[in-house]
Amino acid sequence: MDEEVIPTLRVADAEAAVAWYARLGFAKRWEHRFEPGFPAFVEVARGAVRLFLSEHTGDARPDTLVYLRVRDVDAVAAEFGVQPEDAPWAREIELRDPDGNRLRIGTPTP
Repeated sequence: MDEEVIPTLRVADAEAAVAWYARLGFAKRWEHRFEPGFPAFVEVARGAVRLFLSEHTGDARPDTLVYLRVRDVDAVAAEFGVQPEDAPWAREIELRDPDGNRLRIGTPTP
């Protein structure tokens, strides 16, 4: 098993969050609920990158920031209708998911 870190983001509506993250190229891998109608805990993945999305109170705080490195930030920017900015370390955008979590997304500069 490879060691890894998987950020957990607090979401109010896992189904809506999964749809939003699909626009970033993430796909739902699994969902867990202790019982029907209970809060959802979902894993989404984009290649080897994984995120946990949790409806459980206390699992994560709102307004979390996650940095995501991608091969083509311009394609992601076009999907969301935003303009990338050039920083000394990367070409980047910043998005907020429907729950206010921040995603800074960048393609490193050579």
